[in-house]
Amino acid sequence: MITRELNAAGVTDPALRAAYARCRDLNSRDGKTYFLATRLLPPHRRPAVHALYGFARWADDIVDDPDPGLTAEERAVRLTKLDDDLSAALRYGRSAHPVNAALCDTVFRYGIDPRLFTDFMRSMRMDLTVTEYATYEDLRRYMHGSAAVIGLQVLPVLGSVAPPGTAEPHAASLGVAFQLTNFLRDVGEDLDRDRVYVPQDLLSAHGVDRELLRWCRVHRRTDVRVRAALRDLGAMTRGIYRHAARGVPMLHPASRPCVGTALVLYRAILDEIEAAGYAVMHRRAVVPRRRKARALVPALARTAALRVRAGSPFADRRAGGGALPGTVTP
Repeated sequence: MITRELNAAGVTDPALRAAYARCRDLNSRDGKTYFLATRLLPPHRRPAVHALYGFARWADDIVDDPDPGLTAEERAVRLTKLDDDLSAALRYGRSAHPVNAALCDTVFRYGIDPRLFTDFMRSMRMDLTVTEYATYEDLRRYMHGSAAVIGLQVLPVLGSVAPPGTAEPHAASLGVAFQLTNFLRDVGEDLDRDRVYVPQDLLSAHGVDRELLRWCRVHRRTDVRVRAALRDLGAMTRGIYRHAARGVPMLHPASRPCVGTALVLYRAILDEIEAAGYAVMHRRAVVPRRRKARALVPALARTAALRVRAGSPFADRRAGGGALPGTVTP
């Protein structure tokens, strides 16, 4: 499959093909929902998405490496090394680091703004020292770099039939909605890392503090006050999903099944959290396979129909021919 994708994308250099394959492995291993949705993209667009996800995963793994022997300072050194190598790659157009090599190629192919990676790395460094956020506004500033920029990075790869300034806020919202869903799902696991991403003012409004969260984690129970706080954050996340969904019709038609399916699958995690009464302190919400299948089948049908319409004005174009990447000529 990776050979077909790289051939379609016009990636011929053996080292670069290996770099993209490494990123695809990271995506398939750690981003199962994203990877599933990515399979709905035209083959030539997939390697770039794998590269963007692979870089984000690589940096996140440095921050969250489970090795207890690693200090925050050692993690910071590794992040700085990754960041410095990426800066050099973007400056000189090459890198010996496999993930950065694929990312650099993707950035140049699709004209992605390098400043988005600066913002991303800033948020990754915050995770080494910041363990809680006083208000949602404080959390939002963190999520700009850790989530919103991911949507903005992917947008040029997906392509848009709307002006970038119109589509970008919705792409950013999708990244934020995904991350808030992760925060809700992983409250217990994040607490084990001494992190609380639910804003402190929201917790305090319901009489929740770290001591109560730890009690819930240890006793495998979810206090009614914790449920109320998480319910409020869930409602906020629903609103962000609604804003993000309005951007799906703005995407290139060939990319809509992928993004629409990712949105449905990730929002289904939120559904499962709600159905469980926000009992997330001791369990991880999982979307049943049958529900995933119900979301995937119509998306596959839409994807097949688009490929049949190969001669239509909205037919997807291979990289290197037709419209510039990230654009469409109606």
